Amino acid sequence: MEKDLSNYRMSYEKGALLKSNVPENPLELFQKWFHEVDNSDSIDEANAMTISTIGLDGYPKSRVVLLKKFTYEGFIFFTNYDSEKGKAIANNENVCLSFFWHSAERQIIIKGKAEKILENLSDGYFESRPIGSQLGAIASNQSQVIESREALDNKLFQLEKKYSGKTIERPKHWGGYIVKPVEIEFWQGRANRMHDRIRYQLQEDYNWKIDRLEP
Repeated sequence: MEKDLSNYRMSYEKGALLKSNVPENPLELFQKWFHEVDNSDSIDEANAMTISTIGLDGYPKSRVVLLKKFTYEGFIFFTNYDSEKGKAIANNENVCLSFFWHSAERQIIIKGKAEKILENLSDGYFESRPIGSQLGAIASNQSQVIESREALDNKLFQLEKKYSGKTIERPKHWGGYIVKPVEIEFWQGRANRMHDRIRYQLQEDYNWKIDRLEP
């Protein structure tokens, strides 16, 4: 099987990113970009992001998760702590997040350290989820082998009967992580592949060093 993709090209011409115009704190620029994309009609899930971890087998692995909150401290998402990604984070807290908003010709790459958020914060978010999503978090032994789809559906069906009319408590193996950034790069597509790249690096005094990178 072979397919030549060498003629797949497009010119990026929707914006510019100049070092002279960016704020001192990258979280302010992230907020600006996120709101611009989120308020547009061209992207369904602006909060979809790729998280890359280093697995126990030594290989990097990337998958898409949903950003649920961002603050000046970092970026929060939720998952099963016993999943492949949870085990990877427990072994190596260094992760990478990335957003690619194609319609805006923008990309953000975030290097950071992941840590569990406080249990009461995970409790609060779990309580806000639809009942089906709550039960799904209990039913799925995320990343584990299961013999069939029918077996998975049956687990959920049994839980629906068990918890009918009852309050569902957050399972201890499920909760949130916050990724605290140490480096954030903003990428704005430009014509002729001369893209704008602005990189923020956290310094020991907690200020951010800002550099322009060649494309």
